[in-house]
Order: sequence, then C-alpha cells, then structure tokens
Amino acid sequence: MSDGKQVGIVLVSHSAEVAASVAELARGLAGGGTTVPVAPAGGTEGGGLGTSAELIAAAAASVDRGAGVAVLTDLGSAVLTVKALLAEGDELPENTRLVDAPFVEGAVAAVVTAATGADLPTVEAAAAEAYTYRKI
Repeated sequence: MSDGKQVGIVLVSHSAEVAASVAELARGLAGGGTTVPVAPAGGTEGGGLGTSAELIAAAAASVDRGAGVAVLTDLGSAVLTVKALLAEGDELPENTRLVDAPFVEGAVAAVVTAATGADLPTVEAAAAEAYTYRKI
C-alpha cells in the first residue's frame, strides 16, 4: 500500500503459548516480518486456558495501523468472543474482521501477504485459501 497503512493481524488462541508461538512462526516464515504488526491474544488475564475479550481488544488496538485488522482464532469460544466484540461495535478498531481460516496455515498466509503491503480483503483471502492446502 502506498499510503503507509498496513493490515494488522491478531492471533487468538485458548493458550498464550500457542498464540505466541504461531505469531513467531508466521513472522519467521515471512522473512522476519518485523514490520508486520502481529499480536498474540492467548489465554486469560490470569494466565490460564481460555479466551479474554480484554486481551483480544488490546491486541487489536496494538496492531491497528489504519488498514484494518484481521483476527484469526483457534477454537469455538475464541470465535464466539471475537463475534461478541464485533457485535458490540466499539471494542475493536474500525475495519476489524474475523477471518475464517485454519489457525496456523492461515496465520502464516496472512502475515506473509500483509508483509507485501496487501489490503485487508487480500490478506483475508490468502488466509482463507489456506483451507485448500494439501499435505499429500
């Protein structure tokens, strides 16, 4: 994008360690991707397993660079928590989208694509396309 804005990525997992590890993997496979704003939002405030609306909202705010925020989730209640935040309308940055994509492969595709300066629909499409990746 020529305007200097960049898509931010939030990775929501029930585990802080899983979210942080997937963020690290995606950044590494994007060539370091230090310029891509990626934030893990895993677990609860107390460090347990689960999801936290507060951690998700804070992560989204931290990666918002004006081009939208793509949120990828791992399991059921993570999806429900993000949907609830989107429905509230004022907890997440404008132009935040819940992306329907596999967590690990989708995160890598989203970060690699965002690193090229792509817009939010392109980042979302790249992440969703990860559903078609074949292993054999």
